[in-house]
Amino acid sequence: MSRSDTRLNLSAGLMSSAVALTLVVAKLWALGETGSLAVAATLADSAMDLMMSLGALAAIAYAAKPADDDHNFGHSSAEDLAALGQSLIIIASAGVIATVAILRLVRGDAQMPENEGSGMAIIALSIVLTLALVLWQRRVAARTGNAVVKADSLHYLGDLIPNVGALVALWASSALGLAQVDSVVALGAALILVIGAIRIGKEAWDALMDRQADPDMIAGISEIARNFDGVHGFHDLKTRRAGSRVFVNLHIELDGDQTLHEAHAIGAALRRAIIAAYPRADVLIHKDPRGVQPHPDDPRS
Repeated sequence: MSRSDTRLNLSAGLMSSAVALTLVVAKLWALGETGSLAVAATLADSAMDLMMSLGALAAIAYAAKPADDDHNFGHSSAEDLAALGQSLIIIASAGVIATVAILRLVRGDAQMPENEGSGMAIIALSIVLTLALVLWQRRVAARTGNAVVKADSLHYLGDLIPNVGALVALWASSALGLAQVDSVVALGAALILVIGAIRIGKEAWDALMDRQADPDMIAGISEIARNFDGVHGFHDLKTRRAGSRVFVNLHIELDGDQTLHEAHAIGAALRRAIIAAYPRADVLIHKDPRGVQPHPDDPRS
């Protein structure tokens, strides 16, 4: 990855963290002013956003480090560990919000939010800042292809839903006197948080368990190898994900009568072609003579 791409990725991470911190402070003030559960739900969401943004920023910086003697395959698995921990925290926070909302609905003693105008102004600010952040993240992701920035962008795009819900709840309270709307919106926001956390946690868990890459990527790599000049066949295509990287192992079958230099040139060219199609891939290619039979003593035969 070029230095300019690294700087762009870091700028997206810094902007994400700055926006999340600004919204946490603003929503803390709004919660104190309104006492709204819907605002509390968006505050919890923004607090989780801040944690995830800081984690994404750290992951971007950490992933830029080259592999070393202790970490031969790099450091990208730290992204998955952080994401798994964050998902558990998000689920716990959503559970607290949902419990309070349900108790208020069952008891029928929902309190009317106060100073709804102040709360609505803060939520509107949140929506504007989030939209600006998503636009910048998408521009960076289109330039660099960074998976962390793409995921963060999708996460913030999903955050617009509970923010709009909180805006509706405060408006309904102010204009229509419907106090229960606040609890209903809080429940919806908590559900969205849980769904997002489960998705993030599952992806992180799959990566930590060395789950293979997306089937479309595997099919794409197979197509490149199958049609590559000088390659007479391939086998043992294996992939695993770690953070934003995908590790690819592939055996290709070549003409056994060609020179080692010629075989190396074909393998190196194929590796470049795969990386050009999938920039986040780390590719290792093993070369076999065409028609070679597995050795009987090979435990993998």
